[in-house]
Amino acid sequence: MRWSGRIFWLLAYHPAPAGRTFFPPSPPNVFGDWPWEVVSSYSSATAPDLHGISRADPLFQARKELDRELLHCLCELKTNLVSRAIIAAVIASNSSLSFLVTGGAGFIGSNLTLALQEKFPETRLTVIDDFRSGDFKNLRGYRGDFVAQNLATLDCREQFGNEKFDAIFHLASITDTTLHDQFVQVHDNVESLRRLLNFARPSKTRIIYASSASTYGPATAASVESNGAAPANVYAFSKTIMDNIAMREAKENPDWIIIGLRYFNVYGPREAHKGVPASMIYHLAQQMKAGQRPRIFKQGDQKRDFVYVKDVVEGSILALEAKESGIYNLGSGQARSFNELVDVLNKCLGTKFQPDYIENPHAHYQNFTEADLDKVRSALGYQPQFSLERGVADYIQWLYPETKS
Repeated sequence: MRWSGRIFWLLAYHPAPAGRTFFPPSPPNVFGDWPWEVVSSYSSATAPDLHGISRADPLFQARKELDRELLHCLCELKTNLVSRAIIAAVIASNSSLSFLVTGGAGFIGSNLTLALQEKFPETRLTVIDDFRSGDFKNLRGYRGDFVAQNLATLDCREQFGNEKFDAIFHLASITDTTLHDQFVQVHDNVESLRRLLNFARPSKTRIIYASSASTYGPATAASVESNGAAPANVYAFSKTIMDNIAMREAKENPDWIIIGLRYFNVYGPREAHKGVPASMIYHLAQQMKAGQRPRIFKQGDQKRDFVYVKDVVEGSILALEAKESGIYNLGSGQARSFNELVDVLNKCLGTKFQPDYIENPHAHYQNFTEADLDKVRSALGYQPQFSLERGVADYIQWLYPETKS
């Protein structure tokens, strides 16, 4: 297989930016777009693991379908190249990046913070968290600054003065979807984002914030970003309002990049501190590890788009290169049933438990979630790397290092 000139350039060429306003949203278009263009060739319902590739690129002209492992390698390469291009641009400008991560001691936030630290080792990192749904233990090895404050009441200008950030990752949120105090949910979630928007507006600092798949409400098919919001609880309502004000700002300020990421059912390391709101994968694994039958709602045919936190982190970092504002789904792109999940956990834990079916006590419950990934694949090059089987296996090894899957 011959090398493409564009691939060689991406590996070797690092242009210097004209002044330090912000790193480029994507590598300069010197040789055209990225050397591959992944497009969906089958619906996720019929063939979720198969995807075609553009025939316009001579490197893959003879290929109609990418092997799954090759696709994983290419997408991982793209993410790494984005990181290297950003780092190179910063080196060329004789300065370092500065990122602000809100909710950085929480589940997704801590995984993102540590990944940013690893990918951009010279970056100045600042975390804001009030520990209501976070834990300092999640940040073992963290080398940056930490501000212990309630973001919903924090005056960011007073806190940071003239300090500039290259991007703000906003993940701080009340994450307990069963908390029904409408004032607390809406006030804290919405006002936190509003304060960040007010803080970032003068400098047009890029904001990447956590929206939620809960905004879609009840669904029976894959959710597309253009679907109207149908929040079934106050948590989803608060996320819907966040989307509304963020996209209003983006529309009024076309040169300001604001990205909303609708996370689906995320699971993985550093979620145990959440307690009840932790993923069902964590809770079922704990039950089965303790010798108990996994408790799931009757009849186990509910389906979820379970997405591994490592995929969500990579997707969030890819948002650094978004060329325009928008809202994107981040999921696995495949709904899997609760019964299937029990089978996967049995295999990973070496157990043979049958489900213990219980009544569903929730009046408003999403019996089906699945992310349509067409938009985020096209715009950001996002491609989840972890199937449910691979993600759960990796997670189980992290939770129980002694386990042989």
